[in-house]
Amino acid sequence: MSAAATGSRLGGRVATVARAVADRLVRRIEPIEPRRVLIAHHLLLGDTLMLTALIAKLRSNHPDADIAMTVPRAIAPLYATRPYGLRALAWDPRDLPSSLFDEQPFDLAIVPGDNRYAWLAAAMRARWIVAFDGDTPAHKNWPIDRLIPYPEVPRSWGDMVARLVEGPPAPQYAPSQWPAGPSDPFDLPRGAFAVLHLGASTPLKLWPPDRWRAIATRLAARGLEPVWSGGRGEEPLVAQADPERRWRSYAGTLDLPQMRALLDRAALLCSPDTGIAHLARIAGTPSVTLYGPGSATITGADRFYAAIPWRAATVDPFPCRDQRILFRREIAWVRRCGRSTAECARPRCMEAIDVEAVSSAIGEVLARPDPRVVVPR
Repeated sequence: MSAAATGSRLGGRVATVARAVADRLVRRIEPIEPRRVLIAHHLLLGDTLMLTALIAKLRSNHPDADIAMTVPRAIAPLYATRPYGLRALAWDPRDLPSSLFDEQPFDLAIVPGDNRYAWLAAAMRARWIVAFDGDTPAHKNWPIDRLIPYPEVPRSWGDMVARLVEGPPAPQYAPSQWPAGPSDPFDLPRGAFAVLHLGASTPLKLWPPDRWRAIATRLAARGLEPVWSGGRGEEPLVAQADPERRWRSYAGTLDLPQMRALLDRAALLCSPDTGIAHLARIAGTPSVTLYGPGSATITGADRFYAAIPWRAATVDPFPCRDQRILFRREIAWVRRCGRSTAECARPRCMEAIDVEAVSSAIGEVLARPDPRVVVPR
């Protein structure tokens, strides 16, 4: 990182802390009926999309409130249609926009995940801040007014963050509650198709290419055109799975709004446990998610998404899926793996998932009713 970038980040942190300290000197009051609510974070795509249950609960319990959420700039276009009336505040920790601090004071702020963003909430003049207990180091927690323990029984991340606010749970999700926003045009398949997204955040979540090829062949036999997907730089994964280029590939060509448009039309998504799997859930696309290091309990579908056809393909328990840490908190019931490639030579947990298990899961989700109003068949 350049000296200018380092200085920018440090300057932003100093400005945020200074604003936060000044605001924390003002008397803090727990709101009875919050009129302005902030969700403060800078999470990755999947973790951000899993906050939808929290947003829906806030809207259900506070129908007239102004609800805003900080989001990474790359993710903000997905919120262009303002699902649940949410205002997305795009930002980057390296470049804090002054517009964040121009916001009127918030009655309530929710900090999911990393409690460092409690300082951002305080700097944005939140009068009452709620977050999960147990984050370290302790100075992250200084601006927080109420610390909530993690649940003692297994829960999805969506259900967990929804517990940060009181009141009854939100109604179950329906795709109509989050219409897609505008996207640049691109060529879509003309017939029914299934998206096979091969990429992931770590090589330890990748499935062998010959197994992807086998799944593509089986989908084609079902009458669904298999199309490949992956992020920028993941084109070689498609080349390994389809060396003869039998099927169309979108790898490295689509931004997030375009990916949402593709999923809106797809009959199925099959992918590793990655952000695109959660985008499919938002779109209402029937999906199968392959879990190796990750936890199907934590990032899988929950009560909120019960109407969205989904299945996990995994081998559970798996011997080395044994870590109990989530956002720096140790939780007794958590079973996941955050090891790096330096610690784990190859993805044995992904290699343990066979083609038959994935094919069976695909059959199950395709047999369920599609929750979308318009179903491309």
